[in-house]
Amino acid sequence: MQGIIGVTDGVALALKYQSHEEDYTMPERPTLTTARLVLRPLTVADAPDVQRLAGEREVASTTLNIPHPYEPGMAEQWISTHQGAYERGELVNFAIVRYADSTLIGDIGLRINQHHAHAELGYWLGVPFWSQGYCTEAARAVVQYGFEVLRLHRIYASHMTRNPASGRVMQKIGMTYEGCQRQHVQKWGVFEDLARLPLGHDF
Repeated sequence: MQGIIGVTDGVALALKYQSHEEDYTMPERPTLTTARLVLRPLTVADAPDVQRLAGEREVASTTLNIPHPYEPGMAEQWISTHQGAYERGELVNFAIVRYADSTLIGDIGLRINQHHAHAELGYWLGVPFWSQGYCTEAARAVVQYGFEVLRLHRIYASHMTRNPASGRVMQKIGMTYEGCQRQHVQKWGVFEDLARLPLGHDF
C-alpha cells in the first residue's frame, strides 16, 4: 500500500519498534493525511462533537465501549486518557476530520500489544457520515501507519455480526474472516457474536 498517507511526527517510532521489547520514549502523537481526511489527535475542544456524534443510539448500539446515553463530561474524560496511553505504547488514537471543512466525523485507533507486535483496530463514525467511504479511507491509512511506522506484525479487528457494514470496511482494507466468537461480549444485557478479521504485515 503505497502513497496512501502522509505522516507528521511519530516516524522515529519505527526504529524503536524493531525489537518490540526494548524501552523507548514515545514522540509526539502523529497526524495522518489522506485524500479527503486529516487524522489527528483528539483534544478537549473536540468533546462537544464527540458527545453529539457518539451519543447517537445507532453508533453506541454496535460499538462495545461507547455508553448510551453519553453523559456530559464523558468525552472529556475519555480524551484525557489518550496521551498517557500513547506514552505507554498502548494506544494511538485519531480524530477523523474531513479535510474540506475541518468537520470532526468520527474516531479511529489502534490498541497496541507491544510484546506480541500486534494491535486491534477500532473505529466509529457519526451517522451523517455513513456510506461515504470515510471509514474505509481512514482505516487504510491507520493500518498502513501500523505496519510501516509502528512495524506491527499483525492488525486485527472485530465486529458484532449484526453490524455487517463494519465488516465490509474491514474486508475492503484487505482483512479476511478468521472466525466467529459466539456470545463473546455483552452489550446492553445481550450477549453478542463477534466476527474476527486479521491482517498480516505482508498484505
